Amino acid sequence: MTTACLWMRNCDVVPFDAIPIADTGAFCALMQQHLGGGGRIASYFGLQRRDGVRIVAVIGLHRNGSLAVFSCRAEKEMPSLAAYFPQLQLFEREIAEQFGIAFTGHPWMKPVRYHSPINGSTPVLHGTIGITDFFTVAGDEIHEVAVGPVHAGVIEPGHFRFQCHGETVFHLEISLGYQHRDIERLLIGGPRANTRYVVETAAGDSSVAHATAYCQLREAAGLSVVSQRSLGIRGIALELERCANHIGDIGALSGDVGYLPTASYCGRIRGDALNTTAMLCGSRFGRSLVCEGGVLFECDDALLANVASSAISIRKDFASAADLLLNEPSVLARFEDTGTVSREACAQLGIVGPAARASGCVEDVRQDFPAGVYRFSSVPVVTHPNGDVFGRAFVRYGEVMHSLEFIKEQCSGLSQGTARAACGAPRKDSFVVSLVEGWRGEVCHAAITDENGAFARYKIVDPSFHNWSALAFALRDQQISDFPLCNKSFSLSYCGHDL
Repeated sequence: MTTACLWMRNCDVVPFDAIPIADTGAFCALMQQHLGGGGRIASYFGLQRRDGVRIVAVIGLHRNGSLAVFSCRAEKEMPSLAAYFPQLQLFEREIAEQFGIAFTGHPWMKPVRYHSPINGSTPVLHGTIGITDFFTVAGDEIHEVAVGPVHAGVIEPGHFRFQCHGETVFHLEISLGYQHRDIERLLIGGPRANTRYVVETAAGDSSVAHATAYCQLREAAGLSVVSQRSLGIRGIALELERCANHIGDIGALSGDVGYLPTASYCGRIRGDALNTTAMLCGSRFGRSLVCEGGVLFECDDALLANVASSAISIRKDFASAADLLLNEPSVLARFEDTGTVSREACAQLGIVGPAARASGCVEDVRQDFPAGVYRFSSVPVVTHPNGDVFGRAFVRYGEVMHSLEFIKEQCSGLSQGTARAACGAPRKDSFVVSLVEGWRGEVCHAAITDENGAFARYKIVDPSFHNWSALAFALRDQQISDFPLCNKSFSLSYCGHDL
């Protein structure tokens, strides 16, 4: 056994046997060393091997752009580190239910979702806490408010259980897993002809981000080279996806506080951003644009000129709509000091994306772990110190403005090249990690191939898997009536959590 770890970069491919195997004590010591030293868990999962279950940890160190990777052979009982590093709690619960590993000392070992074990492993271990059990707060005049999983309007299923005293929320427990689609299991044995299409559905509003993460992984595993032009088009599509969703969320936040001018404007402007994506590939959500080896659709200079023109128009219109919102005193009274998450809490919970940057955390995959076009072109990182609803709205506003400027520059500066290069078969017995900054934050895909080059394990971590706990934290000591506003300020994905 060893106490070392393997150091990787984004989209490196290495032999799986190069990942060090530590004993349980050394594995926990490595976790404590790297998480305590400013690292953040990027992926943490199990894999059924001939000699038992292997647990693999990938920790991102944003300060130097490296990934620490190490593993251990799981025992039936493993010590939980969730009480010391809360960012691990959901990962430990997931590993427990997938592979029957008991994490002793975990503060709330409740199933994340119901599903059968991965790769024919041991039976699922649910313990004494069921998926329908909820944490309760004792005391006089404490009452519960249960919301969902069925909601009014067109919305995905999720259950929210508030423990309140009067209107003040002491604790919020979020229970998801109602639409688990087994996507990770569907990917085992691939890559197949439909693998990319399955990956795009991991979170439908992040189709470009997940497709890009998958294709980067495939290209790294297959030692493929993508043209600069295709990388630029991917970047344009990724930033358009960011803009469309941020603009929609700014509009929804406006509606939540009854400020209708910006709500109305953003509904239309979001449509403009979606329609601009449709110029590239015919799909408003960017489906089937990004493919292995590049992009599936040729984008000539005339088309890119139209995209640039649209970006300029969107930027002008959105700036006016957002300035109305963010300078209105009645809006500021609702946004400021509502749903605050401190920078320290963000670090402890492992929060990613705009939610973290709104609390002062300067972390962005495009800057810290650059891949694709971001190795050559940068997008400024927007932060805010307050960590409240206003901070999260401000960061979204700033990101839209910078992304649209990036799109305009890319459209006018792309070099010539083939749209799609050949993508070789994945290397055998290999391991690769691919990171992309989606509009919600870090998207992480990790794959392990077998002796035939097929996926023996494919692990997806959507940013929502990290960030749902931040919403629960943001509601502590808030008025329960602030929940819709706080919820929309994070704008998390149910299906991205329920992979």
